[in-house]
Amino acid sequence: MKQYMFSIEMKVRDYECDLQGVVNNANYQHYMEHARHEFLESVGVNFGKLHDDGIDAMVAKVTIQYKESLRSGDRYIVGINIERDGAKLVFNQDIYRVGDNKLCTRGKIESILVDHGKLTRGELFDEVFAKYLK
Repeated sequence: MKQYMFSIEMKVRDYECDLQGVVNNANYQHYMEHARHEFLESVGVNFGKLHDDGIDAMVAKVTIQYKESLRSGDRYIVGINIERDGAKLVFNQDIYRVGDNKLCTRGKIESILVDHGKLTRGELFDEVFAKYLK
């Protein structure tokens, strides 16, 4: 497993699996979203409070590559690295199964910021993630 700016370990719950006994594809995106919110919390930013203050971080594009299936009870790690691309903040997120460290999913999530209904250049991203963006 490579190095990440942030990572979180979680566990697959039974109801997240489909008839084949593997995690339904949509749940991988949920895992990545939860990890992004936890990453924000780790730098002192609450997603809900941002919204209350008129600032909305929104997903503009999601690309997910499915590599290996997770199953009920599996523990997994979501790792995050970030980079800026113009006004966007790009989250490069990988999901690995704990135990064998197999890469299960690779995601690229492009996020934008809207301040009181107006698209920004992402200045808040630079403030919040200054120590991670070089």
